[in-house]
Formats: sequence, C-alpha cells, structure tokens
Amino acid sequence: MAKKYNLLVVDDEEPLRQLLEAELGDAEEFSVDVAADGGEAINRIQAQVYDVILLDIRMPRVSGIDVLKFVQEYSPTTQVIILTNYADIKTAIQTIKLGAYDFLAKPYDIEEIFNTIHRAIERRQLFIDNKLMKSELTRRAGTNELVGQSPPFVRLVDNATRFAESESFILIQGASGTGKELIANLIHRRSARNNRPFVAVNCASIPDALLESELFGHEKGAFTNAFAAKQGLVEVANGGTLFLDEVGDISPAIQPKLLRFLETGEFRRVGGTNLLRVDVRVVSATNKNLREEVAAGRFREDLLYRLNVITLQMPSLRERAEDIPLLVEYFLKIKAKSKNVKQLSPGAQRLLTTYPWPGNIRELEHVIEGAILLSSGDLIEDSDLQLYVQRPAAPPTYPLPESGSLEDLERRHIERVLGENRYNRARTAEQLGISKKTLYLKIKRYGLVVPE
Repeated sequence: MAKKYNLLVVDDEEPLRQLLEAELGDAEEFSVDVAADGGEAINRIQAQVYDVILLDIRMPRVSGIDVLKFVQEYSPTTQVIILTNYADIKTAIQTIKLGAYDFLAKPYDIEEIFNTIHRAIERRQLFIDNKLMKSELTRRAGTNELVGQSPPFVRLVDNATRFAESESFILIQGASGTGKELIANLIHRRSARNNRPFVAVNCASIPDALLESELFGHEKGAFTNAFAAKQGLVEVANGGTLFLDEVGDISPAIQPKLLRFLETGEFRRVGGTNLLRVDVRVVSATNKNLREEVAAGRFREDLLYRLNVITLQMPSLRERAEDIPLLVEYFLKIKAKSKNVKQLSPGAQRLLTTYPWPGNIRELEHVIEGAILLSSGDLIEDSDLQLYVQRPAAPPTYPLPESGSLEDLERRHIERVLGENRYNRARTAEQLGISKKTLYLKIKRYGLVVPE
C-alpha cells in the first residue's frame, strides 16, 4: 500500500473543520490532522512534515497570513490551499503572491477540494524533483538501466526486488562503480513508497561541517550565512526513500545523531529546539568493510546493526564477466553521437573481456565513451581503448661474471650488489629477491666483509 499524504486542516469554525476532517479522512490516501487556530497550526507544523495545508485566512490571534508566511520560511515544500469566503477573495488572491498554491471559496465543493489537493501534491512533487535535480545533475552520471543476465547479477536483482516489499533498512555493499545506487533506485521503485521521493545523499562528498545541515536542515541564524531556515533532505524524503551513499564515510561526530534518527524517525534541525518526525525508509551503501571499520573504532557497532537489517552484496564486474558484451553493446548505443552505432573489432572484444576492470562498470562506461571519440571509423580497434594496466616494476638486473663455479658466481654477485647499495642489507636483500636472514647467512658463508 502506498504511503499516505499528510494533510493539515486549519479553521476556527468547528463544523467546517470537522466536515473536512471527516470527508478527507475517509480517503485512504490521506492522513488528516486538524488545528483550531493559527498558533496550534504552527505548533503542529514544527512537529510534523505536511504535504498540503488547508488554511483559513481569518482566525483570532494568529491569522492565516501569518501561518502562510511561517510555512514559506519553515517548510517551503509544503503546499498551502487558502480557505476563504467570497468577501475575502481579494485577500486570497494576495496570498498567491505570498506563496500559496491556490484558494477555495466557501461553501466548499468536496470534489473541487479533492482535485485541488491532488494538483497541490503534484506541484509539491515537481518542486522536490526540481530541487533534487539541481544537486543530482552535478553528482550523478551514467545510466539508470540495469543490464545483465549473469547468475550473480540475476540473484542480486531478485533479492533486491523481494526485499523491496518490506520496510526494513537495507545495506548495499560493494566496490566503487558496481552500480549500488541503481539497486537502491530499483528497491524504491518496487516498494510501496514508489509514489514518494527517492532522495540520494553522497555522504563522502559533503564536508562534515555541512552534512548534518544537509540531512536535518537548519534554522535561521544557526550559523554564519544561515540567512533563512532550510529543510533537510530527510524532510524532503518524507514518505519515500532516503539513500545514504558511502555511509561508511560519515564522521564519528554525526553517527550518533544518525543512529537516533534511524531508531526513532525524530530529529532536530541544526540550531533548532523543536523535535520533528518523518517517515522514511533508509537504504545505505558503502565500498568499505564496515566490520573492519568498527574494529578500528571508526564506525559505531550499533549503527552498523541498525543499517544492515538486510545486506545485499554487489558483484564486481570480474564476477559477472559474461555481462561485459551486453554492457558494451548498451554503452555503445547510449553514448553514440549519431544514429550510426560503432562496433568493436575482434581484438577490442578480446581485450575488453580479459581486462580485470578494477573500476568496474563505471570504468567500462568511460572506456567505451572514450573509444567512441578516439576511433576514426565505424570500427573500434583495441588501440582505441584506454585501459589502465598497472605492471609491477621490474627488479634491477646486474651483469654476472662470465666464468667460475656457481658458488663463486653467487658470491661475486652478492658482493657487487652490496657495494652498489653501499652495504645496505635491507635494500640488497630486496633487490636480490631474498630475505634479510638469507642474505646474512650467505655473507657469513662466503666470508664477505660488510662495514657496520
């Protein structure tokens, strides 16, 4: 079942308030709260993230205009629908300029209210998508499509799909470039939360000083240059999925606050005192061995246990080598700059299937993109593939004497290497490919004079 949308009805007229609560509450898609005046409304907004607020203009003490201004500063993604009568139409129109989504005149038509709420929800989602897109375009690259048919990959997708139906937290482990965010996105799309936001946070790319504010938001004046209140990404993700990428890089200072949030769903904005609550499903990912991080004292053990209720292990590209031709074909299509898709020569195909791919799928994607640009014709040759192959440095070679017994040759060779290394035994043993103890025994055996 999809997550419900949170509505708040604010009206000082009890009969109208009760009518709206009853009509909207009967709809399974809505969870409805009510407030009898502006002060109560502000208190509720500080404790709960609402998708839509139905707000009366004329109320004693704290007016609807004051509540609207508070919403715009405190929770700008929340959409406000003004409730008014025909005498206040001019005022209602002015509220649109202040940021209200729309207004409805009394007496209310229930069908019109439902339609307006649905449009407001769509506008909120567009607002969130636009906000996320600005940060995602600078962070994300590559494709959102899952490509592969190897047994390890098929098992991974099957498990991810099965686990998506639960509400449990999931930890995705695997090397960089294996596609952890794609699996997290798959989990969200196959879950009951698929109609709500999917919010990704790269914990490694945000400095410690900013990560808490990015996650939980901050109040106006919380720190230098905090000129306005800001919603955190946990509020933006309310009802949906929060993806914590590279969670192993979160500093020990932030880990206790994250743990409390995961356990209770509650948090405070930086510089704030009000306790907020949201409902998010957390999927996290890391390329680190978190148990080793726990043993080294860099990661909290209780946080690890909270995150990995379910664990998914990403196979490396080497472990799903039979998927390489499918991935290559896919990248050739999506990276093509024209309608003509380039092909690989037999030599290039062999090279791609035998290369170890330390950078996994991300490296393969970039290699194909580069090869398309480097190749002059419609055929990509192996010389067009920019692959990084790290070869161990060859040990230095020394000429051996041309005559003498085997022992005499060995003695003179050791003596020469010792001299060239100024009798440094550790460096000499390393170049000879023997242990320091073996070198010591040979020095004693051949009676070599080595200055101390």
